[in-house]
Amino acid sequence: MTIVALMLSLGFVFIAIVMSKSFKLGLDRDIIIATIRASVQLLAIGYVLHLIFGMQSYGFITLFILLMITVASQNVARKGRFIPGLMWRSFLTLLCVEIVTQAFLISLHIIPATARYMITISGMIIGSSMILSSLLVSRLKSEVLLRKPEIMLILALGGTPRQAIFPILKDCIRSSMIPTIEGQKTLGLVQLPGMMTGQIIAGANPIVAVRLQLLIVFTTMTSAILTSVLLSLLIYPVLFNRQQQLRTETWER
Repeated sequence: MTIVALMLSLGFVFIAIVMSKSFKLGLDRDIIIATIRASVQLLAIGYVLHLIFGMQSYGFITLFILLMITVASQNVARKGRFIPGLMWRSFLTLLCVEIVTQAFLISLHIIPATARYMITISGMIIGSSMILSSLLVSRLKSEVLLRKPEIMLILALGGTPRQAIFPILKDCIRSSMIPTIEGQKTLGLVQLPGMMTGQIIAGANPIVAVRLQLLIVFTTMTSAILTSVLLSLLIYPVLFNRQQQLRTETWER
């Protein structure tokens, strides 16, 4: 794609801004900021990845992946300010998911241990896990506030915090997994995933592109369930105080 073609594609952004103004949605400023940020960040990361791919240093690969996990954790923490220590809990969750998936892929020689594969696949895994974590946190807040009487009743009858919160956690995990599961059900029929289409446009064999996309699909499914379960287990203890009482004072503000 030429620079001219890329500049012409900004016409889509212009259409979005015009529609936002026409319907008074108030999204035009956010659209402009998102466009600028995406452009600057992607261009910058392109040069960084070019440098890292050329060096093939495991130290730089590790630092880059840790940077992605940190940024993703901060984004999740902003969505769940009402949960104490969500930043490090999200970081630990994403780190564990990354270690498990990469160890599986590399130890079985599914992918080579190179920056080109490790960083790109990590980006997709961490990105999808970040979105799922945000969905889980938002759903958890609404469910706990909605079902607060149910939790209080279980605690009053002698139930433990674990017994009181686990039915809610299971519902939240199911809800956060729905976009991932439903999206994968329609792959190839309704949507062609970005990795696959990118490779096909670049001239790769469609069959090879499909195989690599299936690798991402399978990995994403596992990383999604791991993220939901691990983050839920790390979050639920802070929902209660030492007297095993539900702590939602700051949630309701």
